[in-house]
Amino acid sequence: MKDIATYLNEHKQRFIDELIELLKIPSISADPAYKGDVIKTAQAVADQLKKAGCDHVELCETKGYPIIYGEKMIDPNLPTILVYGHYDVQPPDPVELWDSPPFEPVIKSTKLHPDGAIFARGTCDDKGQMYMHVKALEYMTSQGELPCNVKFMIEGEEEVGSVSLETFVKENREKLKNDVILISDTGMIAKDVPSITTGLRGLSYVEVEVTGPNRDLHSGLYGGAVANPINILAKMIASLHDENNHITIPGFYDDVEELSIEERNKMAEAPFDLQEYKDALDIDAVYGEKGYTTNERHAIRPTLDVNGIWGGYTGEGAKTVIASKAYAKISMRLVPDQDWKKITTLFKDHFEAIAPDAVSVKVTPHHGGQAYVTPIDHIGYQAAEKAYEQTFNKKPVPQRGGGSIPIVALFEKELESKTILMGFGLDSDAIHSPNEHFGIWNYLKGIETIPYFYKYFTALST
Repeated sequence: MKDIATYLNEHKQRFIDELIELLKIPSISADPAYKGDVIKTAQAVADQLKKAGCDHVELCETKGYPIIYGEKMIDPNLPTILVYGHYDVQPPDPVELWDSPPFEPVIKSTKLHPDGAIFARGTCDDKGQMYMHVKALEYMTSQGELPCNVKFMIEGEEEVGSVSLETFVKENREKLKNDVILISDTGMIAKDVPSITTGLRGLSYVEVEVTGPNRDLHSGLYGGAVANPINILAKMIASLHDENNHITIPGFYDDVEELSIEERNKMAEAPFDLQEYKDALDIDAVYGEKGYTTNERHAIRPTLDVNGIWGGYTGEGAKTVIASKAYAKISMRLVPDQDWKKITTLFKDHFEAIAPDAVSVKVTPHHGGQAYVTPIDHIGYQAAEKAYEQTFNKKPVPQRGGGSIPIVALFEKELESKTILMGFGLDSDAIHSPNEHFGIWNYLKGIETIPYFYKYFTALST
């Protein structure tokens, strides 16, 4: 019987090669043109789960892309861990900003990853982190080290709002029954500062359309006489924040959880270098809501951001035109106690109310989800803490994350289970951006740490 470190050393190259093959498949769920590739990826993951030791694996059909379900049940009297991940990826656009093709993985050394990082779309979010669990299972089953039952639920629509997952979960509560849910779709503070994400922000994502004249107009003949939807949209968006970067939508902050000074001070103990943060982003100053630190702004405060804005002529050269329509995509990150459906309604009512009579406004909600918090006194957190301490030789720091995984709140409601977020990525891994990457050290460290979670969770549960 080999320990995990020895097993990793012997199979390191194979583990890297297998991940690279998975990354080559462009499983872009947002673009129907890639439907075949998304399904191909689902089948590839299912095949790997079988090879890793699952006794039962199936591709569960949905109205969208299939959900992969796998299980290895060794004793009904033992705890059951449900692993969640996703095999779909974000579109790679803008492709021209990638240093290498997004679906032709390459390994390059960087300042933070001197031993190499894999550059490709989906490396960190979430193929690389999801695949850590597959390889951890392989180790545990091959060496007789699996101490409890395990189930897998890997979906292909996370990047488009997990539209089929809620129905699947509601219809399969018994199949998915578990004692704790384990997800690796988050990050840690640094390679030498392990951390566990204990909170996620909620999300409300909308698209707005502002319409003026019934067609594009000549800006010389009509400029100044009719409403320009792009100008008006820009003014409307600008009005959504005041001079303190406080969101101006009436009622937006009514349900915001206000953390105590003690909790904020505890958060401030996490290592953070503001100058390094600015240098990494090539910015001269940070920017955000007055009265809060940078870490607080992206973790415990709600936000409103424009994710895309367009209209009129954007091609080469000049075209003097007043566009008939202007558009924007807007996301709002929410904190505990803010209901995403309520916030969406508040946004819609306010945005329509501030539009001048010269234009019409349409607000289309896309998707959303609730915020989530895992108590640090939960045995799942305690097991994760022990697992990190085993492989990093130091206790991990609990921290709230700025991102959103809407399905976590769904799991708690429908499956009555807490979720433990054991992420191994770094903020610098450029998820959702050109040149996304995942450190080989981080990938292997995840595979090394996960089996200890199983061990300690089982021990604490029995």
